[in-house]
Amino acid sequence: MQIILVSSRLTTAKAITVQPWHLASALVAFTVLVFSLASAFSFITLKHASEWKLPLIDDMIATARNEEIQRSEQFVRENLNTMAVKLGQMQAQLIQLDTLGSRLAKFAGVKAPEPVRTSPPPGQGGPLVNENALSAIELEAQMKHFADLLSQQDDYLGVIESELLLDQASLSLVPSTLPVIGGAWNASGFGWRIDPFNGSRAMHEGVDFVADVGTPIIAAAAGVVTSASYHPQYGNMVEIDHGRDLSTRYAHASKLTVSAGMIVKRGQKIAEVGSTGRSTGPHLHFEVRVKDVAQNPNRFLELARKAQPAGLQQAKAGSHKH
Repeated sequence: MQIILVSSRLTTAKAITVQPWHLASALVAFTVLVFSLASAFSFITLKHASEWKLPLIDDMIATARNEEIQRSEQFVRENLNTMAVKLGQMQAQLIQLDTLGSRLAKFAGVKAPEPVRTSPPPGQGGPLVNENALSAIELEAQMKHFADLLSQQDDYLGVIESELLLDQASLSLVPSTLPVIGGAWNASGFGWRIDPFNGSRAMHEGVDFVADVGTPIIAAAAGVVTSASYHPQYGNMVEIDHGRDLSTRYAHASKLTVSAGMIVKRGQKIAEVGSTGRSTGPHLHFEVRVKDVAQNPNRFLELARKAQPAGLQQAKAGSHKH
């Protein structure tokens, strides 16, 4: 594009060529100038608005500030309400855990803890009331309080779990399974009787199960085999240690299927019925001992049938009477 300049001072007309980039540069420079002037005007106006007492500017600033404050307050209220609702739910869950813990404690024989107390409570299941709403500081304190209570409940339930597992383990070690299947149970009971060999009065330290030769003999409870060998009186005998000073003996077997040191499970085959040793015929002689003192096997079998974990302790207590 050309621009022709005509003047009385010029003897001839003069042409100036304007390139496109000249126009672009001029446009950019103009835009920057306008933006700079507007920014400077806004800065000076806002800075000195209070001094110059400009009502319009004051109203604009006040409106902007009020809107920002309202948005902040609304955000805080919504978050506080959400926190309060969650705290109310936490309190309800804590009360449920406390009730459950008390029931489990009674079942496990553990002293129940003090009931869960919250002061002040964040809610009792009703709607939140604005004038009674908790502040952020109060909510934070309640959250810390509930966190402590949850930690205490966790520890306490852990203790109950340990006690229940201990009871379950104790019950699994009680000789509650009949050691021979299909035989005549208690053909000869525990206690004083007439000895079948010499006719004198003698103590029978177990119970006898009459069965055919070869009938499987099984472990009455889990444990470790401490002896599996021939005994002059008991014949082929297996002895199992069940822990806590409790052991069982299985005598007069025709065949032993375990050896000393083996770990056996409840119901596992350990021998076969026979008539070895001091015996009048095929049968299993079964003994239960606590601290190597013979106990009445019927007490263990009957108590275990009723699923009473205390049976082991009762049987042990009875051993001191012998």
